[in-house]
Amino acid sequence: MTTLGHTIGALARAAGVNVETIRFYQRRGLLTEPDKPLGGIRRYGETDVERVLFIKAAQRIGFTLDEIAQLLKLDDGAHCSEARAIAELKLADVRKRLADLQRMEAALTQLVGRCAARRGKVSCPLIAALQPPLAS
Repeated sequence: MTTLGHTIGALARAAGVNVETIRFYQRRGLLTEPDKPLGGIRRYGETDVERVLFIKAAQRIGFTLDEIAQLLKLDDGAHCSEARAIAELKLADVRKRLADLQRMEAALTQLVGRCAARRGKVSCPLIAALQPPLAS
């Protein structure tokens, strides 16, 4: 059983986020808002701290909040193949973005090289390469 002792501010500090992040996660359905006792304040437990830390760790490796919500629904440990499928999709997306970045790097390297090779009063090859062709 989890003891409930954290205020929302203490929960935020323990998880290394701000209070608005906690409220945002609650609005998104990633974190439940505990009941407020009559005349008291809401209290959060260590499982809530762990959940926020899980969300932040998943975000750091590129998962979106929607993907994190899917993973949280599988957190009982019995759905490893489903969690793996979500991670495989994320990995494919990361690899695609990496390939796009590598193509961008190659194009920029070539353009920067053209700029370095130009001398005198000629138009800038970088600017010229990015401008649309003139209509005839």
